[in-house]
Parts: sequence; C-alpha cells; structure tokens
Amino acid sequence: MSFKAKESLSEQIAQHLAQQIIHGDMLAGDRIQELRVASELDVSRGSVREALLILQRRQLIDILPRRGAVVKEMSESHVRSLYEVIQVLLGLVIRKAIKVVREEDMDSFIELVHGLQVAADERDHDLFFNLSFRFLEHVYPFARNVFVEDVLINMQPAMQRAFFMALHLEPNEIKECLSFFKALVETIFRRDVRSALEIIREFAEHQSDLVEESITRARQIETAWGARRRK
Repeated sequence: MSFKAKESLSEQIAQHLAQQIIHGDMLAGDRIQELRVASELDVSRGSVREALLILQRRQLIDILPRRGAVVKEMSESHVRSLYEVIQVLLGLVIRKAIKVVREEDMDSFIELVHGLQVAADERDHDLFFNLSFRFLEHVYPFARNVFVEDVLINMQPAMQRAFFMALHLEPNEIKECLSFFKALVETIFRRDVRSALEIIREFAEHQSDLVEESITRARQIETAWGARRRK
C-alpha cells in the first residue's frame, strides 16, 4: 500500500489564486494582498505567503519591493519564451511516448479525444480546457523522466493562462486545438516521430503568435487611448 500525502494548505491556496489568474478574474498588475486573502480564506498569513512563493515559481506573479505580490504581465517575450519551452519539452515527451506506448494505452487517449470532440461540438470552452490539460497530464509520465515531468507540471499554470486566453481570442480556436490533439494521437498510433514533432512545432508557433498579437493590439489601444486623453 503506497502513502500519498494530501496537498499542503499553501498548495491549495496557490491553486485557488492560480485559477483566478488563469481565468482572468485577476489581471496583470493587480495586487494580491496577503491580509485580504488570509481573511477571505480563513487561513494564516504565513500560509498565504508560502502560496505566493509557489505562484512566483510558477510564473504567475511577481513579488516586488514595496509593492508585494502582483499578477505577472504577459508580455510578448514572456509568451514566446513559454511556447518555445513547451515545444521542446512536449516534443521530448511525445518522442519517448512513441517508443514505449502500448496498444492498450491508446484507449485512454482515444477516450479523451472523444471528450474533446463533444466539448468542441457543444462549444463548451470550460470542459474543453479541462480535458486538454487532462490529456497533457496523461501523456507526461510517458517521458519516463521525473525531471521533465516535474518541470511540465510546474509550468502548467503558465501554460493554462496562455491557453485559456487563446481559446477565447478566436471563435475557431477550439477547432484548431481539437485538430492538434487528434493529429497528435494519430502520430503516436503510427509511431511517426517526425510528424509528431512538426505538429507540436506548428501548434506552438500558431498559438504563441495568436496570444502575442492580442497583447500587442491591447497595448496599442491602451497607448492610443492614453494619448487621446492627454490632448
């Protein structure tokens, strides 16, 4: 019988705050006040402080002198760097998966893709979002590398923030994402490493460009509006 410790209180607080950042309930630059969070969740300030350190490691917040914790800005360079690392690490995982996956392992992938198809057909963005990361979490262990798996799990909140934004930027992005997961499963089934790596590269570049362009447009609008107000 194996023992699995429950998630610490600070981890639970970190996940609670992360969901607010990922879903846009807290925006870039918003302050996260320890005392207010501690009061709202009825926890100690020490636990909140530990949770904020977790979120800082996961690239969701910055802890700044004299300002404290603030939600991290998603700049173009931040998004580009994120997707570059995703491309490399997910490519490594899929390359390893193709070598070790068994026929019976494919059933769970097929079931997840079916769920994604249903969510896409019903335009259920929340379900599609959750199933997308359930798919990724399912594939991580095939890397047979605890270091890679640990890095991906810790990167996942930042990945979720960008992915959530992408899903809501374009009406057809949910179809693009569905096509990505379907094609990835097909390449795993065919044990086609070259095609799998190309699919990952194209998708990472596509979604990175989509999010970066949105950030650029938002900054341009903000700059233009600021200039207009100063006149």
